[in-house]
Parts: sequence; structure tokens; C-alpha cells
Amino acid sequence: MLQFSKFQIAGVALIVFLGALFAVPNLLSGDARNSLPGFMPKGTINLGLDLQGGSHLMLSVDTAKVIDDRMKALMGDVRRELRPNRAAGKERISVESLSYDDETRTITLLIADPADAEQAEERLRGLTRGGVGGALGLGIRAYSLNVDGQRFEVAMTPEAARYWSDEAVRDSIEVVRRRIDPAGNKEVLIAPQGVDRIVVQVPGDNDPEALKALINRTGQLSFHRMDPTVSFADAQAGLLPPGRMYVEFASLEGSGRPGLVLYEDAEVTGDMVVDASSAPDPDGGFQINFGFDNRGARRFADYTRNNIGSIFAIVLDNEIISAPTIQSAITQGQGRITGSFTAQEAFDTALLIRSGALPAELNTIEQRSVGAQLGQDSVEAGAKALIIGFLAVIIYMIISYGRFGVYADFALIANVILIAGVLSLLGSTLTLPGIAGIVLTIGMAVDANVLIFERIREELFAGKTPIKAAETGYDKARSAIIDANITTFLAALIMFQLGAGPVRGFAITLAVGVVTSVFTAYVLTRLFAGGYLLSKRPKEIKL
Repeated sequence: MLQFSKFQIAGVALIVFLGALFAVPNLLSGDARNSLPGFMPKGTINLGLDLQGGSHLMLSVDTAKVIDDRMKALMGDVRRELRPNRAAGKERISVESLSYDDETRTITLLIADPADAEQAEERLRGLTRGGVGGALGLGIRAYSLNVDGQRFEVAMTPEAARYWSDEAVRDSIEVVRRRIDPAGNKEVLIAPQGVDRIVVQVPGDNDPEALKALINRTGQLSFHRMDPTVSFADAQAGLLPPGRMYVEFASLEGSGRPGLVLYEDAEVTGDMVVDASSAPDPDGGFQINFGFDNRGARRFADYTRNNIGSIFAIVLDNEIISAPTIQSAITQGQGRITGSFTAQEAFDTALLIRSGALPAELNTIEQRSVGAQLGQDSVEAGAKALIIGFLAVIIYMIISYGRFGVYADFALIANVILIAGVLSLLGSTLTLPGIAGIVLTIGMAVDANVLIFERIREELFAGKTPIKAAETGYDKARSAIIDANITTFLAALIMFQLGAGPVRGFAITLAVGVVTSVFTAYVLTRLFAGGYLLSKRPKEIKL
């Protein structure tokens, strides 16, 4: 139990050394970090908005457009429902007029033949039946249908409108979070405010304009086939056949090429892309690698197999970012986007594709750079309080447990170093809740040592030798320490999954601290204590 092999000792020493290596950059200035050799880590712990300030944005979600888009999509469904369908045995129902009023958000249908009224009502009721927001879509009635002879009116219910508006806000928050904090460790605050507004606070980011540009891009990705039969002159004059659109190349393409006439219906859409990343292009510059889900992979494979030699345009936010010629069938569900990308453009575009499209347009109501909320004096006072409390714990452990208290103090210092090293490696952001998590783990590490030492003290009172008492004490305390820390670690995981912003920061520091405290309290102090007891073999120890 107390015996460690040379390889185990070397492993423990290596872990502590690496922790110190990753923690050291936090003590250096920016110039000193940049002057470090290339193999040295340079990452540091970032300070949160409450400690160093950052960017603040107030965004408004255009929920009205979300409702209008759904109603216009429903109008298209109404139009298709009235067409003939031989497979379903449905005849055409002639329509005198079909319109949508965006003020009342009502679709009005007037059929030509009164004899078709009953059949039209049956089809429309089937189209508008069902609900949203509940199990199997039965929670909230989505649409209401009013019938007056040959006139039909379809409107969205107020409850469904509220549901879809709330859903647009929730989805927008998630997309924004994935764009500016994909790893979930930057202590970004993204929260709803009121009915249709979102507050975004990013610590350490003093460029609200760049942040706004990243957030406000719609992120609509689609893959379209080109129509080579339409001349450039006709496209410029707006003479396009039905179902076609003229799309310009993005400025980052940099080729000076004129736009292309594309089919409006996309062959593959961005929701079928499951991953995207930037990488150096073997031909120079940078490229974007992407992968499809099963549905997208099948569509992509079928299209490329049947259209070798054709141009396939990749459109992002109504701009062509690449238009390669299909050389061969692509059947692995993987592809790459090449162009005149810089490293930052490739990274930002990949992040935009990976995070998904915004469900609604976001309008910036307020933007500003903010200073630290606590102020330098409060930060310094908090640091002093932390140091004083840390020293008090160290002194108490020495007074209570003598030599073993010194071992616990060394382990406690190593614990703090390891926490700092891991947080630096992860690039985490530290705020007051994060500091609270560190303080909590320090207390947990001391608590574990106290539990071990009290167990050893009990064994000494029972008449056992120091070595046997130490072995038994560590053995009996192990299960209690592991059980307590596992439950705490699970709580931290739940907070990380369900929380956001400062809650996630607290969860990260708590989870990291749980792991490091178990290592230092049970392994490191046992290494020190075992080395002393086995080398000196004292007849008694003071605890």
C-alpha cells in the first residue's frame, strides 16, 4: 500500500511537472510568453467578464418573420394539396384565388367550383390537423380553419405563434453559443431577455463589431446545380426561367468571376452537414473539409455520380464560396471547399457551417465594450482573502498533524498548480463562480487528508505500528473518498450539460478540482508518507 515503484514515482513526478509547466505562462507577461521556445506551452487562463470586461450585445430575434415563413410554407402546401394526385386518387380542385395577408397572418383561399367545397375542406383539415409542443405533436393546436361557402381562411393559433417564437429564440441562443463558444469553456453569457431579445456577453473580447459580424451571418449553406443554358447577359437583365436564380461569388473567392445561374432547389442542404473544419490546402492557402449525414451522403453521391463534368456551386448566405467541376463520383460522404481562403476566413466559415443556420434574423439593438464589473480593488481584495484563507489552512494542517500536515500542504499546493495547468490547457475562462469552484476543491482536498489522517490516528490508538496504521488508514479511507468525489464529479457533469455561462465555468473548475484533489490527497500524500515511514521506520508518529 505504501510502496511505490520507480516507474510510479516517475509518473507522479511527471504529472506534477506537466501541471506546473502549463501553469507557468499565467505568471508571465505577454512578451515573455511569446519569447518562450516553440515547444513550450503558452496558453493561459482567461479572465471572465466580471474580472476583465469584454463585449456586450443586445440582439432582437425577428420572430415575426419566422411566423410569416411558416405561413408562406403552409400556403405552398395548400397549393400542392389542391393539385391532382393520381397515386392518392385525388382530382384537381380549381382555385380562383390564393393569398396571404402578412398583417393578419391569414391564408385566404377561394375555390372556383362550389361542388368542390366539401373535398377542399377535407383536404385542408387534413393539412392543418395536429399540433406542436407536446408528445406526438398533440400539445398545441397549430392552425385554425374557417369555412364560408367557397371561401377558406387558415390562420395560426396564438398559442402556436408563441411556441414557434419561443423556439426561434431558444434555437438562436444555441446557434450563437456554438459560434462564439464551441468548446463551452469561455464563460460566455448568452441569455434570453423579455420575449424576443438575447443578451450576449463575451469576456476579453473588446471588438463588438467583429463579434456582431460573426453572430449575424445567417449561415444558410446549400449545394446547387448550375443551369448553363442561361446566358450571362440574360441573367444580368433578370431574364431567368422559373426556378432559377443568379448568385454572385463571395468576395473571398477573389477570382473576379461573374456570378452563376443556379437552380433554386438545392441538391443538398446545410442541415445535412454534420461536421466542418479548416485545414491547409495542398495546392496553397486553406480549405474547408466537411462531412454529410447518411441522407446527405446518399444525395451527394447520387448527384456527383450522374453529373460528372458539371459545375456544382456551394452557396453560403446567398454567395457562392466555391464552384468546383465534378471530376468523379464522391461516395464517402466527405468533401472539401477550396478557394482563396485565408486561415481566419477558413476557420470562421467552417465554424459557421458547423454551428448551423440561424432560425431567424438577429438585429442588434445595443452594442458596447464593458469594463470589469468588480473593479481592480475588489479583485485584489478577493485575491488577498484567498491567500489568507489558503495560508490559514496550511498552518492549521501543520499544527494538527505535524509532519503529515506538511505532506498534506505540499499536496494542496500541487493541487492548485494542477488545476491551473489543466484550466490553462483547456483555455478556460475564470470568473468568480470559477474561483468559488477552486476554493471548494481545495476544501475537499483538505477534507480527504483529514479523513485519512484521522483513520491513521484511530489505528495508532488501537496499538498498531505506524506503517501498519498508515496502510490500514489509507485503505479504509479510500472508498469514502472515491464515493464522495464521484458524486461531486457527476453533479459537475450535470451542471456542465444543463448550465450556461458562469454555471459551466463553475462546473469545469469543480470537475477538474475533483480529479486533481483525489490524485494529490490520496496518491501524493501517500507517496510522501510512505517514503518517510519505509525509509525511517519510526516506532511512533505524532498525529
